Amino acid sequence: MNPRWKPNVTVAAVIERQGRFLLVEEETSNGLRLNQPAGHLEAGESLLCAVARETVEETAHSFAPEYLVGIYLCPRPQGDATYLRFAFGGQAGEADPARALDEGIVRTVWMTAEEIRASRARCRSPLVLQCVEDWLSGRRYGLEMLRHYDDGSLS
Repeated sequence: MNPRWKPNVTVAAVIERQGRFLLVEEETSNGLRLNQPAGHLEAGESLLCAVARETVEETAHSFAPEYLVGIYLCPRPQGDATYLRFAFGGQAGEADPARALDEGIVRTVWMTAEEIRASRARCRSPLVLQCVEDWLSGRRYGLEMLRHYDDGSLS
């Protein structure tokens, strides 16, 4: 066991509108891949602030998380990293056309679950489809289960 091992904490937004899910197409070392709006938790940031920030940075849509869809522990097949993903569902505002997308994000795309399933090989990780399937199965957990401890207070 490696005493220095730590998972990479990430957040993702599962956003559905009229039967379509908001995804990003992003450049990766394996070519263009599909992902939910997602990214790493930054120092001093709450999970809810992180998912709202990542969503607007990657899609130009504001995002208001309403519930937790799931928590996923996913080691990379290469064994060099493990990700701990917190996926949130909620409402997205309209895209701000003046806002540039994060570096590496090629475009946003709205896809049905069937289209995502058919594009499984283009997904950045198995978590992309798993989060959609969990959302479709009705997994919704209250945000009150999350506690952010900072400067002696819980929120």
